[in-house]
Amino acid sequence: MSALNAPRKFRITAPCSTANIGPGFDVLGISLSMYLSLDVEIGAQQDAPFVMTYSGEGAKDVPLTPEHNLITKTALYVLSANGIKQLPQPLKIHVQNPIPLGRGLGSSGAAVVAGVLLGNALGQLKLGKDRLLDYCLMIERHPDNVAAALMGGFVASYLRELDPEDVKGVPASESLLDITPSQDVPQPPSGIGHFVRLNWANEIKAIAIVPQFEVATVKARSVLPQTYDRADMIFNFQRLAVLTTALGRSPPDADLIYNAMQDKVHQPYRKTLIPGLPEILSTITPAKYDGLLGICLSGAGPTILALATHNFEAIAEAARAVFAEHGIKDSFYRVLDVDTEGANEKEL
Repeated sequence: MSALNAPRKFRITAPCSTANIGPGFDVLGISLSMYLSLDVEIGAQQDAPFVMTYSGEGAKDVPLTPEHNLITKTALYVLSANGIKQLPQPLKIHVQNPIPLGRGLGSSGAAVVAGVLLGNALGQLKLGKDRLLDYCLMIERHPDNVAAALMGGFVASYLRELDPEDVKGVPASESLLDITPSQDVPQPPSGIGHFVRLNWANEIKAIAIVPQFEVATVKARSVLPQTYDRADMIFNFQRLAVLTTALGRSPPDADLIYNAMQDKVHQPYRKTLIPGLPEILSTITPAKYDGLLGICLSGAGPTILALATHNFEAIAEAARAVFAEHGIKDSFYRVLDVDTEGANEKEL
């Protein structure tokens, strides 16, 4: 028996995340306390060499074969890039996912991060998180969600402009997950993305108000313009610079944060996809709701992110009421903490 097939049990957890945070389009991300988890057992007594089960969000629709499930496809990529041609056998994986799919809470980012950690663990590669981020970014080319989910906390991130020679022979992200373990896959370049963890005031919690419909990220990006007015970009740059500091100050300044979370780059263009969005953003204010600090789309939506110190139920119900007035009768909310640890693997 090879060392990779030696019996062991471990659990991988990857938090959900929210991105953009108003003016921080494709820059800011926050790791939140709702977790995708994988319970993994190598050497389990079972009839098949590979068994995968899944519970929670998307349980009826998520494929459970290694070559089709996003988590295991990602793990296969990591293994293949390190010369490992197959999964350990026998292998049993149970996925528990409470993260709503297609709602702007980083469900695909959490799956990619969990898959990269799974490949690292199955292959006993012992890669550090900075290197694991490179693998994540070969699949999820926008760093805001994956950097937050992998590293934890409130993060700002960017992609490095790579020399063409650095990525010669590396598949594009959209074809990268079509590989099979038998293929020779080059390792990703080092240092694809860079991030910095920003300060976060402990008093601030996140309220995720989740309507029961999906907005595909591809569709949400398709409504954005190819070019922007200079004035709109300056508007966002100014607020982004203030917001990254304001959210780390204690006690939080509601007026400062609320105004710094305004945006002219993505939210105005996505209002056609999310009924009630303009009204939610303009009428739910700190002046009306004590404890509210700021409100915006979570990622590409349709989830609404409200940052607050208290009065969580009243703030959430106000947003749900606006959704209901615009025909979205089914919604729920969660009050979440900022997760500071990020994704991890622990032996069971």
